[in-house]
Amino acid sequence: MTRVLIVDDEPQIVRALLINLRARGYDVDTAADGRTALAAAARRHPDVIVLDLGLPDMSGTEVIEGLRGWLTVPIIVLSARHGSEAKVQALDLGADDYVTKPFGMDELLARLRAAVRRAAPAEEPAVVRTAAFTVDLAAKKVTRDGGDVRLTPTEWQVLEVLVRNAGRLVSRRQLLREVWGPSYEHETNYLRVYLAQLRRKLEPDPSRPAHLITEPGMGYRFEA
Repeated sequence: MTRVLIVDDEPQIVRALLINLRARGYDVDTAADGRTALAAAARRHPDVIVLDLGLPDMSGTEVIEGLRGWLTVPIIVLSARHGSEAKVQALDLGADDYVTKPFGMDELLARLRAAVRRAAPAEEPAVVRTAAFTVDLAAKKVTRDGGDVRLTPTEWQVLEVLVRNAGRLVSRRQLLREVWGPSYEHETNYLRVYLAQLRRKLEPDPSRPAHLITEPGMGYRFEA
């Protein structure tokens, strides 16, 4: 049974979600503020979290930061804030989806099902091959033209994050956070330097990369 944690201080929304989710076989816990939510997540280990950004004791973004330090389950944000800035901040901090109030129950339930499906463990290929090079994730090794490519530990970490998210955009903040830590989230010059080094070592034409792609203003994507 999928366990859902609802974090919202509006009783009518909580009641509507409880009725609809339980009717569809979900196990549901609720929290009306951020501190209760963090404690409930630690105690009950939900499979997915539905989180309002406007909470009485702390912001929803602070809750996301608190959860993402140790929890990887999907977080669907509910908010009356329509501006793109709030959405971008929530997504950058680790939210998986964003639903604006007022919302249709059918749409929210569909997004919840999709988030749970995406989070289901999938068999990850140990070896990823491109036309130019091969990445062995288990052995932490890269080969090109029949020989090993020498990467620094940081170069490997950057490449590994991108390869494990093959085909998906990895934001600059996410990449900096995963490789260097939260205090380096704005050091985008690091990424330019290390992506340039990786392209020189791996791409047939570093000036026109085919596998380590820059998405201007957003982040990077690995394409096999």
